[in-house]
Amino acid sequence: MPVGRDRITIVGASLAGYWAAETLRRDGFEGAISLIGDEGHEPYDRPPLSKKYLAGEVGRDRVNLGNAEKLAALDLDLRLGRRATGLDVAARTLEVEGVSEPFDGLVIATGARCRTLPGTDGVAGVHTLRTIDDADAVRAAMDVGVERMVVVGAGFIGAEVASTAVGRGLAVTMVEALEAPFGRVLGMEMGAVLADVHRGHGVDLRAGVGVDEVLTEPDGGTEAGLRVVGIRLVDGSEVACDLLVAGIGVIPNVDWLEGSGLEVADGVVCDETCLAAPDVVAAGDVARWTNARYGESMRVEHWDNAVQQGVHAARRLLQSDEEAEPFTPVPWFWSDQYDRKVQLAGRTHPDAEVRVVAGSVAEHRFVAYYGLGGRFLGVLGVNRPRQVMQSKGLLEQDASWDEALVFAADWD
Repeated sequence: MPVGRDRITIVGASLAGYWAAETLRRDGFEGAISLIGDEGHEPYDRPPLSKKYLAGEVGRDRVNLGNAEKLAALDLDLRLGRRATGLDVAARTLEVEGVSEPFDGLVIATGARCRTLPGTDGVAGVHTLRTIDDADAVRAAMDVGVERMVVVGAGFIGAEVASTAVGRGLAVTMVEALEAPFGRVLGMEMGAVLADVHRGHGVDLRAGVGVDEVLTEPDGGTEAGLRVVGIRLVDGSEVACDLLVAGIGVIPNVDWLEGSGLEVADGVVCDETCLAAPDVVAAGDVARWTNARYGESMRVEHWDNAVQQGVHAARRLLQSDEEAEPFTPVPWFWSDQYDRKVQLAGRTHPDAEVRVVAGSVAEHRFVAYYGLGGRFLGVLGVNRPRQVMQSKGLLEQDASWDEALVFAADWD
């Protein structure tokens, strides 16, 4: 039987939090829904922030997840600019900026925050890119004519920022401590291909070397009294810049859950159904759950996962334990860099066989399959969206390696 609830509280006015609220209403929940977010902005989409929004090609209205009418139709107790500061699962109370309130059902969708380079707090010209305020600050710097950007970290946010900056006419240096840029996600071979795309667009890509020091000069008009002028790498070389963007990963926002009674380990630990405790679920970047499809605990930082998990977690609160189903998605994400759309579905593995099944690597337009132990693990596509989505369907069917290769044999 469905679980009866009068009020559901969602902490995190994020993509996952918004979709949780939208799902509750779409599925007929008529009780009160509180949506609490620490930012002062209405829920918005993050992917454009490092791409079209950063480039100035779309405005604020194109980033919002819902317009005023749509938000009004959801009939939310929308509390923006408010931070959750504590939780007591046993007492079923949530603390918001020091004030406790009871909860009936709770969705934790507090996302993650960017890691920062040591000693750079308040230094002018040094940024991360996670929020719309971050994007506004980086875009404003580009608008006033900075000429040289350093991106620290060759992850996908860093790569998108670099490609956007190149499009704005900046000279860009990208620094990655690992020997193989993008190799952690794509594997060594395919990571090298994407690195070649950036070098082909003029990016000075420095791999296998870390940052030793951020170089500054006095600037009395800034918070720290300093402005970035460059970086010194661990090999002793220096790179001058007017603007530095750090894309060195994120930290799940779980500090406020200390002593809550929840298990926290690089995220909120959930079962296969996204349940973290009785009456408590988690979704999005903050959630770590057991994906039965792969037999492993995972935390996924992708747009598609935030949407799907927000939907699944909301429904879980309305279901009994007997009705609840496991959340078993095939992870999928995309990244727009220059004129290339990079898409990855499934998983990769350091020991996986990588086989190009369509297109041309040299032309940076291809499909590559990843396989291990007779299993089809994942698919990478560059400017091949149709084949990637077809292959994602195979992954959802748990196709074997041989079945996947036969499927792709007719493409080229």
